[in-house]
Amino acid sequence: MHCYPWKSVIRRPCVSRVLSLRHFTKHFPGAKSNTFFRTRFHSNTHADVSVSTTTSCFKSLGSTQQNQIQLYVDTLLRWNQKMNLTATKEADEVMERHIEDSLAILPPIKTCYNLQSNEQISLIDVGSGAGLPGLVLAIACPDWRVTLLESINKRCVFLEHVVAVTGLTNVKIVRGRAESCGHDVMYREKFDVAIARAVAEMRVLAEYCLPLVRIGGLFVAAKGHDPKEEVENAENAVRMLGGSILQISPVDSHSPYGQRTTVICRKDHSTPQKYPREAGTPSKLPL
Repeated sequence: MHCYPWKSVIRRPCVSRVLSLRHFTKHFPGAKSNTFFRTRFHSNTHADVSVSTTTSCFKSLGSTQQNQIQLYVDTLLRWNQKMNLTATKEADEVMERHIEDSLAILPPIKTCYNLQSNEQISLIDVGSGAGLPGLVLAIACPDWRVTLLESINKRCVFLEHVVAVTGLTNVKIVRGRAESCGHDVMYREKFDVAIARAVAEMRVLAEYCLPLVRIGGLFVAAKGHDPKEEVENAENAVRMLGGSILQISPVDSHSPYGQRTTVICRKDHSTPQKYPREAGTPSKLPL
């Protein structure tokens, strides 16, 4: 496994607030005071937040970023002819199903983190595959420092090629499993945000991602239109791993699959050292 540590890690305080999913349909309680932290997250965040993406997220990008996205899509489709990167075969379909879906994740992250323009954060995309959503987010947010974690070597080769083609300077590729990187001192609790899309169910994702997130950071899972039962089943696992479910954000996707959902969890305290468990165990025996 080749690991590339960041030179520095941004530490950001937060308000300690633990929610039960039972309260999601009622209200989102106000923040409690805590002498150890000052407010970092948006004080008016609600459990269910509709984020409008009526206007194409892609069209809101600058011309340089749009060109980088187009280079990425062209490269993805060429490489997809010789290796299985995506089931989509046409550029328009990739734009709708993957690019817009990935970009739609940005508003809820920025809202929860109360991010300012050009503010730097470190993000890791767990099980990045073809670079979705991590590589797309790296293009859209050039000030972010993005790590793409992928266990399959040929996909890492593809990601390295795309980074070179697009000229991205804020991306690092790590070949390895989340279960291993979660115990690596260079990665454990080092990221502001850990994100995963189309990788596994929430209980498994929590064990993959939360050990990588610093205290006060976010674990973000991109899910389908109705993940309520899945999230409810994962509530205990998230808590065991040091987190709490902060927000469920419906987002309007431009893909033919319609509305998607972003589930955001906050890291409240350190993950117990025994997690993540050894490779393969989280998926076979979810918490």
